Amino acid sequence: MATRALAPNGLRAAVRLPGVARLGDHALWWITPVAFAALWWLASAQRWFPPQLVVPPERLAATLRTLLDTGELRDNLSITLHRLVLGFAIGATSGAAFGILLARSRLFADYLRPTFDLLRQLPTLTLIPLLILLIGVDEPLKLVVVGKAVFFPVALAAYTGVHDAPRDLVEMARHYGLGRFALLRDVLLPAALPPLLTGVRIALARAWLALVAVELLSADSGIGQMMELARQMLRLDVVLVDVAVIGLIGFALDRSIALVQRYALRWQTPAR
Repeated sequence: MATRALAPNGLRAAVRLPGVARLGDHALWWITPVAFAALWWLASAQRWFPPQLVVPPERLAATLRTLLDTGELRDNLSITLHRLVLGFAIGATSGAAFGILLARSRLFADYLRPTFDLLRQLPTLTLIPLLILLIGVDEPLKLVVVGKAVFFPVALAAYTGVHDAPRDLVEMARHYGLGRFALLRDVLLPAALPPLLTGVRIALARAWLALVAVELLSADSGIGQMMELARQMLRLDVVLVDVAVIGLIGFALDRSIALVQRYALRWQTPAR
């Protein structure tokens, strides 16, 4: 009886070990992808669907190898990522500045808050036809689409973080004679960091989706244009490879911001 009583306690203690729990969580991540890949292979091997619809995994691997060898995938992906970085930098910088001004200036908020609330309700993709008419189909279109997708989530997060900063800290900083710049740097921005990073994470996901969409509609290069061209040529294998790459890049971007959040906000993590 003693052995039976101790066994569950020992098992629970092992499960509570951080390394064991983390390893178990990471292993769980792979269950669905592995099961999906096995089902995909079985469906193609048994020919449950025509090969034109369910491309065999070995053919996808060969297509990926060809795209890497020719440099087509690398070149188009680098163009798309360059657009993402530049548009994200423009949208995040202007959005953060706008959100801080919205929170700190009553006059600025009175004039621009209603317009801001109206425009942020408009889906980015619905503006693409209008933007094409206004600025054409060249590079500025992609940057504007990415910038718009980033601007509003970051601006709203910056506004929320600065506006909701603890009043007692602000009053204490003013009592000790901190000027506006010092107050912003030492009190308001640290208080706004948690919602701001959340806004950046949301904005990055939206920017990636919007950029791929605008490349599908109007671009002469990029991963989205590459996928659209493959669709027109009925190259489903290339389309699926592009879809997988787009998904993996999006996942990697999201996990990167999550790691930045965990590191920057480690002081918020309760001790265990």
